[in-house]
Amino acid sequence: MTTTLLEKEKQITHFSFTGKGTEYFAIEIVNLLLTVFTLGLYYPWAKAKSLQYLYRKTELAGTPFVFHGTGKEMFIGFIKGLGIFVVLYGILMYGVFSEDPGTFLITYGIFMLGLLMLMPLALHGMMRYRTSRSSWRGIHLGYRGELSDMYATYLVGFFLTILTLGIYGSWFVVKLRKQMIDNVRFGNVKLRYVGDGADLFLIHLKGFFFSIFTLGIYFFWYTKNLLYFYVNNIVVLQEDGTYSRLQCHVSGWEVLKLTVGNLLIVIFTLGLGIPLTTTRTMSLIMNNTVMSGHFDADALVQTEEAYDSATYESMTDMMDIGVI
Repeated sequence: MTTTLLEKEKQITHFSFTGKGTEYFAIEIVNLLLTVFTLGLYYPWAKAKSLQYLYRKTELAGTPFVFHGTGKEMFIGFIKGLGIFVVLYGILMYGVFSEDPGTFLITYGIFMLGLLMLMPLALHGMMRYRTSRSSWRGIHLGYRGELSDMYATYLVGFFLTILTLGIYGSWFVVKLRKQMIDNVRFGNVKLRYVGDGADLFLIHLKGFFFSIFTLGIYFFWYTKNLLYFYVNNIVVLQEDGTYSRLQCHVSGWEVLKLTVGNLLIVIFTLGLGIPLTTTRTMSLIMNNTVMSGHFDADALVQTEEAYDSATYESMTDMMDIGVI
């Protein structure tokens, strides 16, 4: 008997995270000591080891993901990124010590403009590197976005958000996620982000006022709604026209317990327990996320080329850019 499309759409593919806090803590404490001992130079290798562990402990349908990036690649990128920031801060410091208000304003303007122009460049480069170094069942991911499109999306969204006093921010976030996720390829499979800015705006509006009225209690349900919005709007499209949709089933109570537990761990370990909070968070999210629909892993075909420049992988860390 043949399987109908409706039956295929009911298939559930599970994500899972099998990492343990003690294992990750052992990795991170060594990373911390070596990074301090080398005055920060070991950081790229530390990040590579962290990502390698988190990837191989994250599974889809029982098969782990693999991160192929190396400390050497990231170190080269780290030095390049550091050089760009040194130049920008050098320009700023020149204005600070010039004791001339006009010179300071000019150098400050150059510094801020430089940071603004680096943001889309860093996001684009990070997406290209991170996806090309990620694989599942030997099939590499890839990013086909154009830098010019990233600049257009980012700069237009940035200035519209300022002009609307932050109101456009929800639409800006959604358009940025569409730019990044819609250009991701999983072999011959495409990803799509179908969230809407109006929905995100309403989530923020409801979360803001309800959190105030409930003295902060609703904040955890607000966080859950954001997680749903960011995850549940990701669609996986296969070449035969079938699709799957990610679904997260974390509850507000679970977010509350996770947040309180993580806070207590950080406080009572004086920050050393952060690796434990990372594995706790990963476990909650990944073990409660599924791909609902038809996902034929056997139909995956390698299509993406290698990309080994990690310059902007490090730069996103320097600029504190977080991307799910």
